[in-house]
Amino acid sequence: MKKKSKKEDVKLKFNSSWEYAPAPESKDHVKINSSYDLFINGKFTAPDSGKYFDTINPATETKIAKVADANEKDVDKAVKAARNAYDNVWSKMPAKERGKYIYRIARVMQERARELAVIESMDGGKAIRESRDIDIPLAAAHFFYYAGWADKIDYAVPGSKSRSLGVAGQIIPWNFPLLMAAWKIAPALAAGNTVVLKPAETTPLTALKLAEIIQEADLPPGVVNIITGAGATGAALVNHPGIDKIAFTGSTDVGKIIQKSIAGTGKKYTLELGGKAANIIFEDAAIDQAVEGIVNGIFFNQGHVCCAGSRLFVQESVMDTVVRKLKDRMETLIVGDPLDKNTDIGAINSKEQLGKIKQYLKIGVNEGGEMYQSSCALPSKGFWCRPTLFTNVSQSSRIVTEEIFGPVLGIQSFRTVEEAIEKANNIPYGLSGGVWTDKGSKIFKVTSQLRAGVIWANTYNKFDPTSPFGGYKESGVGREGGLHGLMPYLELV
Repeated sequence: MKKKSKKEDVKLKFNSSWEYAPAPESKDHVKINSSYDLFINGKFTAPDSGKYFDTINPATETKIAKVADANEKDVDKAVKAARNAYDNVWSKMPAKERGKYIYRIARVMQERARELAVIESMDGGKAIRESRDIDIPLAAAHFFYYAGWADKIDYAVPGSKSRSLGVAGQIIPWNFPLLMAAWKIAPALAAGNTVVLKPAETTPLTALKLAEIIQEADLPPGVVNIITGAGATGAALVNHPGIDKIAFTGSTDVGKIIQKSIAGTGKKYTLELGGKAANIIFEDAAIDQAVEGIVNGIFFNQGHVCCAGSRLFVQESVMDTVVRKLKDRMETLIVGDPLDKNTDIGAINSKEQLGKIKQYLKIGVNEGGEMYQSSCALPSKGFWCRPTLFTNVSQSSRIVTEEIFGPVLGIQSFRTVEEAIEKANNIPYGLSGGVWTDKGSKIFKVTSQLRAGVIWANTYNKFDPTSPFGGYKESGVGREGGLHGLMPYLELV
């Protein structure tokens, strides 16, 4: 028998270590209707115009369902239903009873968690591991958390009394559809407000499933209304005179338009906008742990989070080591079917978003950046992007300064703590960041000087319902989560 060379043996072990048999999540338990109407006043109602649009599975480019397209008349009907429910039912209901309804929604979400996770991955393209282990459990946890606050609001601000605002208009993005709905609906209901929610047009299905859960929980009609549509629907909601509060998560450009639209109207607002988060790795960090954190912060979620760690600053002495380890780790990542439990990186949310990412890849190369992509194979159908990193980029590079919303990482070096802080802050955004070091004193020094709303130390992308989330500068106004997320839905009297 011919003896294998050492090189052949190593190659054989490497290949056998990373080739997995498919492990698809079952879809047999999932029920998706062929058509969805608007959820207004506790019932599914056909749109006034009779128009519908398709929601597409980004991994297969196939139609999942058709969804109602709400116009101004539909928005008006939803707002009036919310106002009626607020005036006659929800605001008059004892707080402890409101808490019971919110708790019931959380329990039903838990019971249907597996179904919700599969639909989230089918509609949005994210890997089932993320939907199953992060998005859905966190969404239920937010309802549980704010259910507990419902009858304790008078204790939130000692010495003060508060009252609800009225009707909240809420607009959420496509990157965390159900979780963003929970972030907004749960505190609004706990504070005694009613809601009109508009999900993103590319990922409406879990919000519509939430409408079914709301029906099952027997929430009074009109307390939560869910309308679907694109930008015109959102604009009609923002500009409706019956809205008392706007909560928006999305792009900075749209956030600025909303601010201008409601100026002088007296409407309260919270805006959670774009981000371009900095991860800072110091030479004394646990390098392997830091590399895994970077991968988690930008690649596992396809870069589809506003707090994605898309800028990486590495101390010069460990720059080569970190880049080498990142490239090695990128080669092990599996890009493919979002419903396969082996998949690390799912599909890009839409054809339009993939086009934007590809445009930025060209920009990065044209600006002199050195691009590296993993060598993984991509499926023949669907919207896919290999995990990508750029070195040799400057502070002025567009891939460093502009939000891409894709699995694209820009890497720069630094020498001193002060240089790292200055580079990290030299950007219009200020949503989140990460610090990797073995020194507690360095953590406190850096985090106290970074202009970002949320900063993680030796970890990344960790969320909890009790912890506030939000940014500075062009990353938004206000906070969501925790007591801070409850206060924007209250007026102190």
